[in-house]
Amino acid sequence: MAKDEDRAQELEELEGKGPSLWGILGLVVGGALLISLALGVGVLFALALYVHQLAQEVPPVEALSELRPGLSSQVFDRKGRLITELFVEKRQWVRLEEVSPYLIKSVLAAEDADFYRHAGVNPMAIARAALRILASGRVTQGGSTITQQLARNVFLTPERTLTRKLKEAMLAVQMERRFSKDEILEMYVNQIYLGHGRYGVLSASRFYFGKHPRDLTLAEAAMLAGLIASPENYSPRRHWLRAKNRQRYVIERLRDLGWISNDEAEMALREEIKLHEGAEEATNLNNRAPHFVSYLLFEQLLPRYGADVVYKGGLKVYTTLDLDVQAAAEEAVRELPGEGALVALDPSTGAIVAMVGGKDFSRSKFNRATQAYRQPGSAFKVVLYTAAVDGGLSPNDELLDEEITFENGWSPRNFDNKFHGTVTVVEALEQSYNAAAVRLAQEVGVGKILDYARKLGINSPHLPRDLSLALGSCSVTPMEMAAVFCAIANGGNRVSPFGITRVEDSSGVALEEGGPRIERAIPEVTAYLMLDLLRHVVESGTAWRAKIPGYQVFGKTGTTNDFVSSWFIGGVPGLVTAIYTGHDDNKPLGDMQTGGIVVAPIWRKFTQKALAFQPSPKAFPVPPGISFVQVCAKSGALPTPSCPRITTVAVREGEEPEHSCPLHGAYRPSAPERIEDVPLAPPVPIDSPRPSQEVRPAPREKDVDRRLEELLRRYGIKR
Repeated sequence: MAKDEDRAQELEELEGKGPSLWGILGLVVGGALLISLALGVGVLFALALYVHQLAQEVPPVEALSELRPGLSSQVFDRKGRLITELFVEKRQWVRLEEVSPYLIKSVLAAEDADFYRHAGVNPMAIARAALRILASGRVTQGGSTITQQLARNVFLTPERTLTRKLKEAMLAVQMERRFSKDEILEMYVNQIYLGHGRYGVLSASRFYFGKHPRDLTLAEAAMLAGLIASPENYSPRRHWLRAKNRQRYVIERLRDLGWISNDEAEMALREEIKLHEGAEEATNLNNRAPHFVSYLLFEQLLPRYGADVVYKGGLKVYTTLDLDVQAAAEEAVRELPGEGALVALDPSTGAIVAMVGGKDFSRSKFNRATQAYRQPGSAFKVVLYTAAVDGGLSPNDELLDEEITFENGWSPRNFDNKFHGTVTVVEALEQSYNAAAVRLAQEVGVGKILDYARKLGINSPHLPRDLSLALGSCSVTPMEMAAVFCAIANGGNRVSPFGITRVEDSSGVALEEGGPRIERAIPEVTAYLMLDLLRHVVESGTAWRAKIPGYQVFGKTGTTNDFVSSWFIGGVPGLVTAIYTGHDDNKPLGDMQTGGIVVAPIWRKFTQKALAFQPSPKAFPVPPGISFVQVCAKSGALPTPSCPRITTVAVREGEEPEHSCPLHGAYRPSAPERIEDVPLAPPVPIDSPRPSQEVRPAPREKDVDRRLEELLRRYGIKR
């Protein structure tokens, strides 16, 4: 019993020694404070680590010094007109001092009125943005200074997260330390997107108002600045009322800030805005010479400079193209019966004046002017005859146009399915006789023909080493054929076609200059003799539809078997043009779709238009060593009064004919007369149905008697 009482007493004593209520509360509060302090330090430490990690992820100040947005490269024609722009983002750089003060104030009023007072971030704007986040429960746009916007546009993704906002602020602070306010603002106005694929105020100002940003009015500047917040929603081209409301907001903001007066604000609001309605600016998708630009890109610009420089480097590429002539070329190709190509060159230099590689670049990027290897048909005879003339053949020499059959069964036929016996070189070429050409090729030799093809500018690997080469069985491009005819037109020089005269970087420093590459191919006299032979082709041969009144025109038609391809290549002083037409799948063009009937008239129409934009001499210069003589067109001998057709041909000095025409009488003048062609009867080209018999004037009786007496005396026959 006593032991139980003692244990109870001990328990009471222990209970009396326990902590009081206040003690317990003190322990709880103290513990909580210690825990909070520990957690706070942890949070702060974690936050510090997070901020440090973000700082490592943003570009350093050194990288910011290289900050330059991609600039559009511009391609100009020979007269300084814009052909197209090459870009990822359509932008041209403009210095801040070249921007209207109205536009600068409008941009600041619309986006960051405190720009020149803050250090990259605006605490008040951030606080307002934070309240919006708390209210909406999501990160929204807004609260960013111009510096922050620039940092976001250049370095960051458009995602709306707290992490991106923090990075944006860090970058803005770094940028403010590295760049002056004006430098940041200049980068900003050149970087911002303003709708319709336009980046920067220069591109946008020209697109919307057709003027440089230095010339913008207050009303125009306010409308342009209003686009920054939402370019597609406030575009005056799509949403005029929205654009006007946004413009009003910017103008009223300018007035509230005290940057413009009430009167200026009222005048700006009343001003009638006129959007630019001129021709759509040339762009990647609106290229005024797409095949030409594509040719320059893949042949020269991209291999030399790379895609980044070409599309982002702000290059200025000056070319040989003439946009007026190019427009005429595009129209000409659209008139061809099949797909087609046109190349126009300056024969003295090889400069490309116009190039069209197909009817619709958007449907087919294939450039038939430079990539399509097609059989030229009889147009290749120019190479054969050049080799022969350079070897001594004279225009009045005779060729045999008679049937010839080879061991393999090949027997070349003429277009009219007839053979014409002994003919002059002039007639053989102007009427494009195939049998005569093959016989001439036998004499010249295939090896020599190939050699002259290379001399004159043909680089094609598709040249057969057989006599069919004489009739154009090879495969060449229109560009190559144009180069061949340039050598005829310029006095015998081989030219290398080129399209670029100068390339500058974005600062105007020349990176390269292009120009003619010329080398002697054939003597001047040979070139002129060929030019005169080809002049006869136009005057009275297969290409008579290519005549241009008042101009010396030379050229040659070409048509392949079954009318698969048709050509005309020719020139006037100062311009040589090759036109080809055919189907890519080698389907025939149709019956009688020859170079003379189909292509020559289109060539003439194009050349007449081109001459209106680049005046040229009426005739080609005549080199020393050339003599002009009047001859019978049929025999090539000195004419008699009975010769039905008399023509003037160019010959080498000393090679003038000495004998009178044996076909139409023995009359001989005292000396060769150097006069121009007498008027001719309407020509009968080989490419058209020929009459069964040549119409000749009936001889007069006294002429017959006189000729008979002369012949009797000549051959010693007594009557």
